[in-house]
Amino acid sequence: MQQQPILAAVDLGSNSFRLQIARVEGDQLYMLDGLRESVRLAAGLTPDKYLDAEAQQRALVTLGHFAERLRGLPRQAVRVVGTNSLRVAKNAGAFIPQAERTLGFPIEVIAGLEEARLIYLGVAHGLPPDSDNRLVVDIGGGSTELIIGNGLTPLKLESLYMGCVSFSSRFFADGKLTKQNFKQAELAARSELQTIAADFKGQWQKALGSSGTAKTLSEILELNGYNKTGITRDGLEKLRAELISAGEVRKLTMLGLRPDRMPVLPGGFAIMYAAFCELEIEQMQPALGALREGVLYDLWGRFHDNDMRDVTVRQFMQRYHVDTKQAARVNTLAGTLAQQFLANEASDTALAVLGWIANLHEIGVSVAHSGYRKHTSYILANADMPGFSKKEQARLSLLALAHRGSLDKLQGMLKDNEDIVLTMSLRLAALFYRNRSDSPLPDLQAHFSGSKFHLSIAAGWLAQNPLTEAALQEEVKQWKTLGVTLQLSD
Repeated sequence: MQQQPILAAVDLGSNSFRLQIARVEGDQLYMLDGLRESVRLAAGLTPDKYLDAEAQQRALVTLGHFAERLRGLPRQAVRVVGTNSLRVAKNAGAFIPQAERTLGFPIEVIAGLEEARLIYLGVAHGLPPDSDNRLVVDIGGGSTELIIGNGLTPLKLESLYMGCVSFSSRFFADGKLTKQNFKQAELAARSELQTIAADFKGQWQKALGSSGTAKTLSEILELNGYNKTGITRDGLEKLRAELISAGEVRKLTMLGLRPDRMPVLPGGFAIMYAAFCELEIEQMQPALGALREGVLYDLWGRFHDNDMRDVTVRQFMQRYHVDTKQAARVNTLAGTLAQQFLANEASDTALAVLGWIANLHEIGVSVAHSGYRKHTSYILANADMPGFSKKEQARLSLLALAHRGSLDKLQGMLKDNEDIVLTMSLRLAALFYRNRSDSPLPDLQAHFSGSKFHLSIAAGWLAQNPLTEAALQEEVKQWKTLGVTLQLSD
C-alpha cells in the first residue's frame, strides 16, 4: 500500500463525532487539525433501539461539515469508525448508506473489543515509555471500554454497555440531581463492572481516563479545588455533593463545565465513580490520546506492513490448527485467478480480503469436518477479530460460506462483481487443490466480462484428471443457478 502524507480518522461516537487529521513524517504522526461536534447519537435511540429522525439529521449535518474538510483525500488515507450506537441501532443498515454518501467515505462499525484496542493504541502512543501496567477507562456516550496494557500492547480488553449519554437519559432524564438518582445510577454501573472486577483489580499500577468524561471531570475537579490534579475518589465525592446541592443540571455553574457536556455529566460521573469503587482506583490522570488517535496509528501501521488484520489472521490460523501448506496453495492460486479475471486491476483491498479468506477458509474443520464451511462462516461472523470491522467480518463470512458446495443458497447475497470474482477464484483454487498436494497444475488462463467467466486449461490435462473435470462441470451447473456463466476450454 502506497504511503500517504496525510491521514484522517473520523470517530462516530455515541455522544460526539470527531475528526482528526495528521501528517506523516517518517515514523511519526503529527496532529494537524481536529473537529468535534456534539451529535448525541445515543440520545436518539428509541426504547426499541431505533435511531430517531432527529438524531439521524444531526449526524448527517455534521458529516456534511466533515466532508468539506476531507475533500481531496484518497479513500485509503481516511478511516471512519462507528461505535456503540451504530452497533445497537436496528436501523443502522438503512442509515449508514446515507451517512456514507454524505461523508464521501465508507463507514466501519467496529465491535466493542476492537474499539477498546484502538483506544489503548491511541492512549499508549501519547505516553512516554514505562514498564508499569496501565489501566485505561474510556467512558463514551453509549459504552465504556476498559483496558489493561503495557507499552503499546493491550493485555486485557473489555467493553460494557453503559455510557454517559445512555445513563444520563436513563437515570437523569428530567434533569434532576438527587441522592436517589445518583445511587441508582452508581449501583447499575457497579453491577456491570462487577463482572470484570476480579480480572482487573491489582493488575495495573497507573490509571488513565481517556475521552470527554475523564477530561471534563479532571478539569472540574482541579479548577474548583476538589483535588489538586487529575481525578481522585475524594474529589469525586466532593463533586457529587455539589451536584446534589445544585439539584438540577440547568443550575450547574461550576468552572470547567462546557454547556455541551452538562446534559451528560451526571451519567458520566456515576460510571466513573462506580469504576473507582469496583476497581479500587485512588487516582486517575486524563490521557491525551483516545479512539481517533488509535484509528490514525492503526491506519498508519497498514501503510508500514504492520496491519493488525494480518496479525489476527495468523493468530486464527494457529488457534484453529490450519493446514498452512494447503492455505498457501489456495491463497496463491486464488490470487492469480482473481488478477486475471479482473485484468490485473484488482484493488489492494480485494486481494487482501481474498488472501485472508484463503488462509482462513478451513478454520471450521477444527469444529467438525462435516459442513465445515458453515462453521468457518459462523466463526468469522461472530468472533472478536482485532483490526477487522463488522462489515469486513461479514464479507469474510460470506466468502467462507460460498467457497464450496451449493450456490443456490446464496441467491441475492453475492451482489457485486468483485465479490463474485473473489468467490469464483476461491472456489476454483480450492477445487484444483482438492487432493491437497503440490502436484503441478496445468497452465490456466482466466477472463471475466459482465457475468461470464472463461477458464482455459492446457490441452489434454482434463482428460488425464477426470475427477477434476467432473468437479469443474458441476461448478458450471452451480454458477448457472446464480445466472453466472462459467465456460471451460482447452
